[in-house]
This record gives sequence, C-alpha cells and structure tokens, in this order.
Amino acid sequence: MSIIAVIPSRYASTRLPGKPLADICGKPMIQHVYERVRQAGLFDEVIVATDDARIAAAVQGFGGGVCMTSPDCPSGSDRLIEAANAHPADIYVNVQGDEPLVEPGSIVKLARAMLDDGSLQMATLCYPVSAERAADPNLVKVVRAHSGNALYFSRSPIPFPRSGGIPAQYFGHLGIYAYRRELLMRFGSLPYSPLENTEKLEQLRVLQAGIAIRVLEVEAMGPGVDTPEDLEEVRRIMAAQSRG
Repeated sequence: MSIIAVIPSRYASTRLPGKPLADICGKPMIQHVYERVRQAGLFDEVIVATDDARIAAAVQGFGGGVCMTSPDCPSGSDRLIEAANAHPADIYVNVQGDEPLVEPGSIVKLARAMLDDGSLQMATLCYPVSAERAADPNLVKVVRAHSGNALYFSRSPIPFPRSGGIPAQYFGHLGIYAYRRELLMRFGSLPYSPLENTEKLEQLRVLQAGIAIRVLEVEAMGPGVDTPEDLEEVRRIMAAQSRG
C-alpha cells in the first residue's frame, strides 16, 4: 500500500510573509519540516506542494520533492488534492509547512493507524490542554467517542463544565491529517456544511457528511509559526536542542 506525505506551503502570509523560507538555525523552515517528516520513515514520497517558485527552488536546493500547484487554491486541502492528482497513492498524510517542531513519532502513529485499519477514511491528532488554553478560540478543541472517532471539533471550549459535573478534560486538535485517496478525491464535492462555515473548520464538512474521523492522542508538540514572535520562540527552542 502506497503512502505519501504532502506539505502544503505558500509564500503569502498576512502576519509573516515568506515564512516557509525564514531561517531557523541555518536552514529554511520548510527544510526543518521536510526533514522531520522524512524521519518518520514510512513514506514512499515526501512532497512540498507550493505555488511559489522561491519555495520550490529552496526545496530543490536541499534535495526535496516539489509539486507545483495553482496559485488559486483557496486552502491547503485544495493544494493537497492537486498534489494527489499528480502523485497517485492509497493514503496521504498532510503536514503543515509551518510546523518545524512536528514530532516524527506522532506522524508515524497517524500513518500506522491508516495502514493498519483499512476501514479508516480519515484520521488526525489531538493532545491534552489546560482549561485556560481551551478558552482560546484560536485553539481548536475536539471531543471523541469511546471508539476514538471525533464527535465534534470547535473553537469553543468543549465539553462545557456544568456546575456539579465532573471536571472537564480538554483536547486540542493538531492539524495533521491522513486521508484515504477515495475520501480526498470526494472532499470538494461533499455537501454544503453550515457547521464548517460557522466555525471556519474544514473537518466539520466531513463530520457533517456522516464520515468518521479517527482522532489519536499524542503528546503536545512545539509551537507552529504564525507570527514573528512564534518564529523567535521556535528559533530559541531549536538552538537549545542543537546545543543539548
């Protein structure tokens, strides 16, 4: 069974333009992501999907694989679908290009779940978070059934801690996804999802269509890079790791 990792990466960013090429300890950020995904050791290919020639040149410069995609892709999922059309496989793992501290072991756990259980159409990751962090609408939360499948994803803190109830346990969502090819190719044609449009969360389109999403628990990873402050924090963390 073939499995490919795709890393969507775009140059434009409102808060940090050009962030895939930002230097972190002597390497562009996209190279750190690529190398960590490679460390998982499970993939037939690791591909950076981008519409920007500067990113493509950087990836080719360190020997990575590139798939050029349309500049009109409205989301990372659309970029992933374009890459999948150019690179056929049974399973795709989508890792964001702004996660230079992504843990290879967590990627392995996600990929293994798809390889070992042919009934899974889609899977993703979560990790325990505090009540204080759960209150942040920028952090997506998830609740799961006993099976491990997602019941719901929300920007609200779920579950709600009603007075007199047991203390709430919160799980943050890690935006790394695995898809069976058949589902990925259907993604764009799934029915209109009011929940997706309310919360601005693409995965709710899948849930509202009645398709199960397996959610695997892992340990928290280092921060992703959305702002200049995030970038400086990641630089400090990686510099400390290299000294250690």
